[in-house]
Amino acid sequence: MNLFNIIKNKQEYWLVDQIKKEDAPKESYIREFTNILTEWKRLEIGYLSLLMDEQFQSWLLENNFGKVSSIVEYTRNLEDLPVTDDLIVGHSLAEGLLDDYKYAELYELCRSGSANKNTKQPIKQVMSSIENELGPVWRKHCYYFKKAGAFAGISIPHIEKGTEEEGRLFYFGVVPDLRGQGIGEQIHKLSMALLKQFHATYYVGSTDIHNTNMIKIFEKNGCELRDRKGIYKIVR
Repeated sequence: MNLFNIIKNKQEYWLVDQIKKEDAPKESYIREFTNILTEWKRLEIGYLSLLMDEQFQSWLLENNFGKVSSIVEYTRNLEDLPVTDDLIVGHSLAEGLLDDYKYAELYELCRSGSANKNTKQPIKQVMSSIENELGPVWRKHCYYFKKAGAFAGISIPHIEKGTEEEGRLFYFGVVPDLRGQGIGEQIHKLSMALLKQFHATYYVGSTDIHNTNMIKIFEKNGCELRDRKGIYKIVR
């Protein structure tokens, strides 16, 4: 039974996310994750970051994990999307109007001052992770948005690995100077519309419980709370 999704970045890290299944007992999760942890230790990977239901917290802490924070997960059907602001224009990196280096700089700007508690990876590592997870066409999924000719934000819409219809945003962010003006809500709407173009039928988004601005964006755009998980980390 596959109870976890894993993103592996060579020897640097593993990102592990629990797949919640109603018919899976707690013991099955512990058994499968123990096997993952054993393999992680054997291969001497740098660190392992885990999203898992907080009912497992005591067991994880006993096994040398530290708790980073908690996340909330929201979802929305993509059939009937709200109207978007046509004053905000989106472009993909695949169009060739912006190079990878400039996109990485814009990504770094958008994530500055984030309310998320998880430790930020160096931007070079982040860009490598995008390519690793999304494959050869990764630039097709990297979008940036402009309003009145100025950069407003970015998002990276894609279909969740192992699914055919679940839309996710690898990242979503607004430049600091435009925060608090409703730009984030508009870019989020546009990003869900892009997910629909990638043939997603529903959207799943998550954020740190302390990121109240992102939670407000979810709720304003018709997303509903689906789940909550803890963020845990272990370092070799």
